[in-house]
Amino acid sequence: MKNTMLIALKEFKSYLTSPMAYVIACVFLVLYGSLFIWYLEDTQYSDTSINGYLDIWGNLVLMLFAAVLAMRLIAEEKKLGTWELLLTAPLRDTEVVLGKFLGSLGMLVSMLALTLYFPLLLRVFGIPDGGPILTGYLGLFLLGATSLAIGLFASSVTSNQIVAAVVAGGMLAILYFIGIAGDAIGGAAGNILSYISLYSHFSAFVTGIIDTRAIIYFLSITALFLFLTIRSIETSRWS
Repeated sequence: MKNTMLIALKEFKSYLTSPMAYVIACVFLVLYGSLFIWYLEDTQYSDTSINGYLDIWGNLVLMLFAAVLAMRLIAEEKKLGTWELLLTAPLRDTEVVLGKFLGSLGMLVSMLALTLYFPLLLRVFGIPDGGPILTGYLGLFLLGATSLAIGLFASSVTSNQIVAAVVAGGMLAILYFIGIAGDAIGGAAGNILSYISLYSHFSAFVTGIIDTRAIIYFLSITALFLFLTIRSIETSRWS
C-alpha cells in the first residue's frame, strides 16, 4: 500500500508541474461554465439545478477529459524509455496500476472540485435542491473513475498518447451509446445492451437517486479495466 501511495503522489505531482495539465483544467472549466450558462439561459432560469447540463453534456465532457488525463500515464513512459526501469523496480504490477490510477483520479477530483463554484452560485441567487446536486457529483465521480480506468488500459497497449486517447474515447463512446442500440433491438438482448450502457446508470444520479446497482456497476467496470491493465503489463513483460 505504501508503494501504491508513493506512485499516486508522484503522478499527482507530475500533473501539477505540467503546463499541459493546467491547460486541460482551464479548458475543462471553460466548457463546464459555458454549458452551465447555456442550460440556464435555455431553460430561462426556471431550473435552478445543475442536473440538466450534467445529463445532457456534462458527463460527455467529463469522459473526454478523463481519457485525455489518462492517455499519458503509461504511454508516455514507454515513449521516454522509463517504463522498463519501472518494470524492473521492486514493485508489483498491481501497485503500479493502482498508484497511477489514484494519481490521475486525484487530478480529476481536483478539477471537479473547482466546478463546485456553479452550484454555490445557484445557492447565492436561489434555493436549489441540494439532493440532486450531491448525487449528481457522486455520479460524476463514479463515471470519471470508470473513464480513467478505461483510459489507463488504453494507455497500457500503446506508446502513443494520441492513439491511447482515441482508443479510450472509442471504448467510452461504445459503452455510453450502446444503450441506444439496446432500445432499438428490444427483448433480452436489448436489455443486456441497455444494462451495459454507462449512460443508463449515470442518468439515475442526476435525478437525485442513489441506485446501489449503478454504484456496483461503475465499481465493477472500473475494477475490470484495472485488472485488464495489470494483465496487459504482465503480457508486455514477456513480449
